[in-house]
Amino acid sequence: MNTNLPKTDSIEELASFWDTHDLTDFDDQLEEVTESLFERRGTVLRVPLTAQQASELEALAHSRGVDSASLIQEWVQENIQSSS
Repeated sequence: MNTNLPKTDSIEELASFWDTHDLTDFDDQLEEVTESLFERRGTVLRVPLTAQQASELEALAHSRGVDSASLIQEWVQENIQSSS
């Protein structure tokens, strides 16, 4: 088989391609990657919340059109700026 690996970022195109191809068919086109491809964007903290707090946080975040983590990040940034 003389097919090249797809050069796309489309999840749909990649999924369609790999549904009909096998990785072992591309041994000659693969290269080992030694550096990290994914880097954390920040420190992850665990914050214990009651079930009610988590539910209210989720509802508030949803009403603002963001996820809970984004809302918490916004609050932290606002409080850091106001404390400086």
